[in-house]
Amino acid sequence: MTSSPAPEESRPADQAPRRDRATRRAALIATLVALPITVAVAGITFAKLSPDSPAAAPSPSATAARPQSTAPVELPAPTLAERPAVVCRALVSQLPDSVRDLRQRPVTSGPEQNAAYGDPALTVACGGSPPVFAKTDEVWTVNKVCWHPVEEADATVLTTVDRETPVRVRIPRDYAQPLQWVAPIADAIVSAVPSAKTAPAGCTP
Repeated sequence: MTSSPAPEESRPADQAPRRDRATRRAALIATLVALPITVAVAGITFAKLSPDSPAAAPSPSATAARPQSTAPVELPAPTLAERPAVVCRALVSQLPDSVRDLRQRPVTSGPEQNAAYGDPALTVACGGSPPVFAKTDEVWTVNKVCWHPVEEADATVLTTVDRETPVRVRIPRDYAQPLQWVAPIADAIVSAVPSAKTAPAGCTP
């Protein structure tokens, strides 16, 4: 009579498929867990290697530099006596490179007595005759300099009335609030142009 196999001999054969299935299941679970991590790491790496997005162009602001011509500005250059010529050269040497956001431009003549800024050009002319005005005319004081204003069709013209040598600044209508534009020029005038012996009424430096 043939004896049946011992239970101990059949047990390993029965458990082998179970171990294979358990192994495959564990491998599948490990793959499913590892896949999101791999995708996340790949995404981070790609983001680091990708070039930065171009920055958005800055929106225009009141302080942004204005586009302007660099061509010389046409200005007359009358002959000055020796003393005014010396004073005007001193003034031009003290003028700022820019007036607010207006950069200095060359002039066609008299760079030792003239200057220009921006486009349309704000101009500075040193020397010449003092302004003629009545006692009732308005006088503005800006940074310790007294100015006589004249309104033209396309500009405000301010001329000093308390300085040994007159200085004339022409501010186009494009630039609102002319007294703000003349302030840095007034600082240079205080440094370079001596005060006159007398000043008109209303001038309170």
